[in-house]
Amino acid sequence: MVGITPACAAGDQRAPYAGVTMSTAVVAPVAPPVTVRSVPIPDPGSLLGLLPAEGSLAWVRRGEGLVAWGEAARAEFSGPERFSRAQRWWSAFVADAAVDDSVRLPGSGPVAFASFAFDSQPGRSVVVVPRVVVGMRDGRAFLTEISTGAEESVLALLPEPRNERSMPSVSGYSSGSRSVESWQGVVSEAVARIAAGELDKVVLARDLNVTLERPIDAPRLLDRLAESFPECWTFAVDGLVGATPELLVRRTGDLVVSRVLAGTIRRSDDSGKDERLAQILMASDKDHEEHGYAVSSVAAALAAHCTDLEVPKRPRLLRLANVQHLATDVSGQLVDGAPALALAASLHPTAAVCGTPTERAFGMIRELEGMDRGRYAGPVGWMDGRGDGEFGIALRCAQIDPDDGRKLRLFAGCGLVSGSTPESELAESEAKFDAMRGALGG
Repeated sequence: MVGITPACAAGDQRAPYAGVTMSTAVVAPVAPPVTVRSVPIPDPGSLLGLLPAEGSLAWVRRGEGLVAWGEAARAEFSGPERFSRAQRWWSAFVADAAVDDSVRLPGSGPVAFASFAFDSQPGRSVVVVPRVVVGMRDGRAFLTEISTGAEESVLALLPEPRNERSMPSVSGYSSGSRSVESWQGVVSEAVARIAAGELDKVVLARDLNVTLERPIDAPRLLDRLAESFPECWTFAVDGLVGATPELLVRRTGDLVVSRVLAGTIRRSDDSGKDERLAQILMASDKDHEEHGYAVSSVAAALAAHCTDLEVPKRPRLLRLANVQHLATDVSGQLVDGAPALALAASLHPTAAVCGTPTERAFGMIRELEGMDRGRYAGPVGWMDGRGDGEFGIALRCAQIDPDDGRKLRLFAGCGLVSGSTPESELAESEAKFDAMRGALGG
């Protein structure tokens, strides 16, 4: 694929679309010429099969969604204003664009992919505006070209057909920020503090380092995740790749939807045992308590933006390839015109990835977890120029080392309530790691 030159050099104070950290720079509103054109195209086949080896961007579920490559612009943000600064930057980009969109579907016209840090500090959040986007929605395919100057034709940017490559073998796994024993120790401390009434729930995560025999082929990894987890949203943004089962928010016009997952148990290859495990999960007071906190936090956040909220009284069972979850879909009608990113900001962090009360849980995570989550458990997805978009929670994911494609960092988190034990939470985290370990072939 032909290389793409970003719209302007990092740190160039004359342009608002430079690769600058917006929390530390005020940028003058002078934009390069931006043109956006979206047109219908024939069915392109597998969206993930179009992706080049480098610079892949993706948000795909059951063969539909968006894939993209190239880079028309990017910006990085940190700090507590990362969401609002990103929205301001994106709104300015869209306002300066000359748009020719004959498709008029969510995801056509100007579109950006984004991945946000879980915590405000240290935190590095990324918004990428691609050069080329291919989308599929409700059986309709389209192509978008975003140009910021005298660049190559979009045809020159289409990748060569990707040769099938096997996944590189795993050379080894190693402990991340904490050993297993150390992590179980902080789980015990957290549960004791919950029992003492300090808070109701906290989510503690752990990480795992993986080394491969050769650099990862990210599109091939996405292929395998999509094959194994068709119910999930397969994503890639700036080296963060995964398949999340949890939709933080989708905005389509006035319709807003969020999928809440909390409460987890393993799957079994034995159908009878698998059904018994499902019954255990559906009858578990501990898991229903954990799930209830997560649903309440989402419903309360959406109530500030929506009317006619629909919140099912009981969760349903969501079966994935490796685990089973308690799941609840919350929906409502948007009343204030908030764009998808603003809705994601109001929802983050949910009790499903932080805990409740939120500030106490956040404080305990910073005190006990012993690692920087980076963009794990933060919002990840896309947004368009009309305010529509989809953001999931970055779960079941890996961060590819930008300096060494042989190295990946995996993540898994567990919700702790009064009935939690270190042994059961370790088993749950291992089950969640299995999603990425299986895709890597290890």
